[in-house]
Amino acid sequence: MNSKPAGGFVRESLARQYLSYYDGQLRTDAETPSAVKVQRLGPLRLINFAGGQGFITYPHITPTDDTHLASLVGEALAYFREQPEINGVEWKSRGHDYEPGLHEQLLAHGFAADASESIMVGRAADLIAETPLPAGVRLRQVVSETDVRAMTAMQDRTFGEAVSTHHAEAILRRLATADGMQLWVAEDSTGEILSAGRLEPVPGTDFAGIWGGATVAAHRGQGIYRALTAARARAALELGKTLIHSDSTEYSRPILERYGLLKVSTTTPYRWSRTQH
Repeated sequence: MNSKPAGGFVRESLARQYLSYYDGQLRTDAETPSAVKVQRLGPLRLINFAGGQGFITYPHITPTDDTHLASLVGEALAYFREQPEINGVEWKSRGHDYEPGLHEQLLAHGFAADASESIMVGRAADLIAETPLPAGVRLRQVVSETDVRAMTAMQDRTFGEAVSTHHAEAILRRLATADGMQLWVAEDSTGEILSAGRLEPVPGTDFAGIWGGATVAAHRGQGIYRALTAARARAALELGKTLIHSDSTEYSRPILERYGLLKVSTTTPYRWSRTQH
């Protein structure tokens, strides 16, 4: 007798459905709306982003596909190596793809694996909740260069990284494309940013992504990030986006699960840097 609770079957069925939406709608050109150049290599999409960043992605690969991703690593990397303006390359893998030997070939060609993250998907409507904010804290959307630089500096510090002008400039370049990305912050009465995150509606799909979520350590557990997530979900619905997706660390995954998102797979970014080779 199978003792798995009925709720578990429902969640698994829903997660499979969400994963099919993710593969069908997001693993296309919709995945990289800010690409400045796209080159095809078999199933691979080789992407150039502004600022000298390369990116490699592809549709879902199954055992029945006549595709051997591992055999394409060298040629894909050579494509970017021949472009002196490219400083680094990310190969974005997914845990539910059929990719025997890929990990070994990526390492052999100088890529290093980052920590795996959970691919989270759920309904935007499930993320909406009336969450009271601490006294003096307000939410708002930001667009000015001053606000963007303050926001990215807070995110860098919160993630334990050095404050980076590169991070701010990448976001400013993205804003300049007017592709629909929204930046949301929570700030106190003095204007100090306590929490922040992006909303990225994906054209031609049911999806919007929530990214870059960060809250200053001293202000966690006060409902601020919950309220910020709800605000982004409302904005997504206003744009006609009914599904939310995000790649989450093991710190943020349980938070998003409490909000109603489901883990549908994993993603592991592999990175190559010209300065290290």
